[in-house]
Amino acid sequence: MAARRLSVAFALLCGLAVGVTGSFAEDRAIVLATTTSTQESGLLDHLLPIFRDKTGIDVRVIARRADEVLDGARKGEADVVLMHARPQEEKFVADGFAVKRFDVMYNDYVLVGPKSDPAGVKGKDIATALKTIEAKGAPFVTRGDRSGTHAAELALWIVAGIDTAAAKGAWYREAKQGMVAALEAARAANGYVLSDRGSWIGFSDRGDLDVVVEGDKRLLNQYGVMLMSPEKFPNVKKELGQTFVDWLVSPEGQAAIAAYKVDGQQLFFPNADKTGG
Repeated sequence: MAARRLSVAFALLCGLAVGVTGSFAEDRAIVLATTTSTQESGLLDHLLPIFRDKTGIDVRVIARRADEVLDGARKGEADVVLMHARPQEEKFVADGFAVKRFDVMYNDYVLVGPKSDPAGVKGKDIATALKTIEAKGAPFVTRGDRSGTHAAELALWIVAGIDTAAAKGAWYREAKQGMVAALEAARAANGYVLSDRGSWIGFSDRGDLDVVVEGDKRLLNQYGVMLMSPEKFPNVKKELGQTFVDWLVSPEGQAAIAAYKVDGQQLFFPNADKTGG
C-alpha cells in the first residue's frame, strides 16, 4: 500500500514537472505580426530558426495585409510588429500602441510589365512611367487590398499627378489579393503591376513579364520593427519581445538578413537604426 502511495505521488510529481516545463516553454514564445509579402519572401523561415537557436525563444507569425496587421496589434494580438508602411508605423507609435520604431532593412519596389512593353515605359523614372501607362490606357493591376504595397503604389500615383479614383477604367484593374495573385493577374492581362522585389524574385511563373522600371529612389521599401507598449497591453511579453527587436538590429541579426538570398540574389539589405524613433 505504501509502495502504491509512493507510486501515485511520483506520478503526480512527474505530471507537475511536465506542466511546469510546458508552461515554461509556452512562456518562451512571442507573437510577431507582419505582412503577407514579408512572410511570402521566405525571410522569416531563414531568420527565426537562427534566433531560436541563439535565445530559445519561439516566434509565432501572424501574416496579414498592412492595415490588418495594425488592426490586430491594436487589439493586443501581437508582441512585436514588423512591416513596411512607415507613415502608418510612425502614427502607431505616436498613438501609444508601440514603444518605439526601429529601421531594420530595406528592399525596393519594381514596376513589372510585358517584355514587349506596349506602353513604352522601360527605363523611365517611375512617375513618368505611371503617367504614360495611364495616358495610353495600358492594363495596370493594383493589389487593391490596403496592403503596404498598395499604399506605396497609391502614393506613387499621387507623385505622378494622377487620381486613380477618377481615372479608373478598364485599364486599372483591382486584384484585391496578395502580391503573387496580382502578378498572376498582370501576366494574364499582359499588363503592368508594382511589386516588391522579393516577391518578384520568388515568382517563378513569369510568362512574358519582366522588370521595366527599377532603381528610382522613390521605389525604396523601408522595413521597421516595433515592440508593443506594455503600458497599453499588460500581457505583452516585454523582455522576450525586446530580445527579438534587439537581435534584429544587432550585427548578428543584420548579417543574417544580408545572408538571405533566392537564386543567388540578395532580397533585403540591412540598415538598422538602433536609436529608434
